Amino acid sequence: MELDWHLSENTTTGRSGSGGSTSPQPAWTTAAKLDGTPTRQLTLRICTSIGRDIEPDYTTMALYEYVTKEQLAGFDRYKYSAVDTNPLSVYVMHPFWNFLVKFLPTWLAPNLITFTGFMFLVLNFLMLAFYDFDFTASSAGNQHVPSWVWVAAGIFNFLAYTLDGVDGKQARRTNSSTPLGELFDHGLDSWACIFFVATVYSIFGRGESGVGVGTLYCILWVVLFSFILSHWEKYNTGILFLPWGYDISQGTISLVYLVTAVVGVETWYQPVIWNLLYRDLFTFMIIACSFSVTLPMSLYNVLKAYGSNTLKHSSLYEAFLPFLSPVLLFVLSTVWVIFSPSKILELQPRMYYLMVGTAFANVTCKLIVCQMSNTRCQPLTWLLLPMTTVVLLSVTGVFANETLLLYLWTSAVILTHIHYEAQPGLTGGGTNRPDSSRGLSCSSVQLTDTSPITTETESPPLPSTRTLQLKRTRLNEECVQKPLVERTHSEGPSLRTGQCKTGNAACRHADLVFFYGLA
Repeated sequence: MELDWHLSENTTTGRSGSGGSTSPQPAWTTAAKLDGTPTRQLTLRICTSIGRDIEPDYTTMALYEYVTKEQLAGFDRYKYSAVDTNPLSVYVMHPFWNFLVKFLPTWLAPNLITFTGFMFLVLNFLMLAFYDFDFTASSAGNQHVPSWVWVAAGIFNFLAYTLDGVDGKQARRTNSSTPLGELFDHGLDSWACIFFVATVYSIFGRGESGVGVGTLYCILWVVLFSFILSHWEKYNTGILFLPWGYDISQGTISLVYLVTAVVGVETWYQPVIWNLLYRDLFTFMIIACSFSVTLPMSLYNVLKAYGSNTLKHSSLYEAFLPFLSPVLLFVLSTVWVIFSPSKILELQPRMYYLMVGTAFANVTCKLIVCQMSNTRCQPLTWLLLPMTTVVLLSVTGVFANETLLLYLWTSAVILTHIHYEAQPGLTGGGTNRPDSSRGLSCSSVQLTDTSPITTETESPPLPSTRTLQLKRTRLNEECVQKPLVERTHSEGPSLRTGQCKTGNAACRHADLVFFYGLA
């Protein structure tokens, strides 16, 4: 069927949240051509509404600009590139995920799958926080975590791992892959590190046969370092080399949870061989995997790109710039641990791990945005500035109640990160780009009035349906068996008409509407 584009006559107000507010009105601005001749220009925002009439929200979404215009433009040019050579992933998990995704309905959004998997990890964290808040339940003589909790933890962890593998396949299956979807996926992955590390810690606890809170703090940073290493690698090479340790660790963790439910935590008190305890094996495997596999492979891939002249950043400073904020976060959090008057890590280990892991996720998301948009990574993350103040207030004793300070700062970090993740299209400042989740797809059209400009000349009237003349660009509409209509369009200053091709009756009618608005 043929879909005609038209200019909406009723576009004088916009919507923001639950109430309406006046939108910025389009206006002619004076510009100059290359020869110096003054002209007037008018920039319009073109939005297509799928199946419903929605006006774009041109109000400011945030006071802080999370993503710059340059980064948004980089997202438009972004193409996903990843390499997965792990035999377990290639020969076992990918075939399993390909089989499983066939049973998912096509209307199920990939981002919903991603979020559901992430929430399973959060649920594990909350369950263990309820039964083992201070990581002492597994110690001898204490009331242990119920067996059913370990069974649930094993199932939930495997479900989270499975959904993390299925979401991308669902996106490609329904032709709904987007850079923002990948950003959402990797952003939640960076936050998930703290949740599965803290949950695993409850197996061993902090008793005589367990792992000290200081040791677990170091292990947490090894895991965080391994995660950011892959994205630093992509920042420099343009290719995401998926680490081998992830698939192996997720399968092992799920199995350990189930085994713990059967044999009890007392089994992990026993030595594996001679005097080597399970806790020592656990610590050794994580550190050895990071420094003997993940780090060497990342350095090899970066050096290989350098040798083939495909490295994106030739300067050593630019190449290692993404590590500056994570290193500063490590320094600040470690200074707090070492010089804490009340030994805050011993007093509140779970909350401290949560604060560090969430702050790290926020820092990492900035790097992910830069490597996906092919833009320069900013040296510092603003979150480190108030954290510096918090650490100083704590170690100097100015704020006497250190536990209260930790809880307040952890809450602020979590809310800040949720606000960052929840921004529609990650928009901020004065840049407004409604995302596809709101049923809108927007682009800009710039009109030029070539009539001579004098002081007496009045600005030409705003265009209407009758006066607006736009070039015709073919819009290829591929309809799938779901309400959302996928759109791919060619480069051009404007869009006029489109076609929707269907092989069945599954394609719903789409209302394509022009909206006035400032770009």
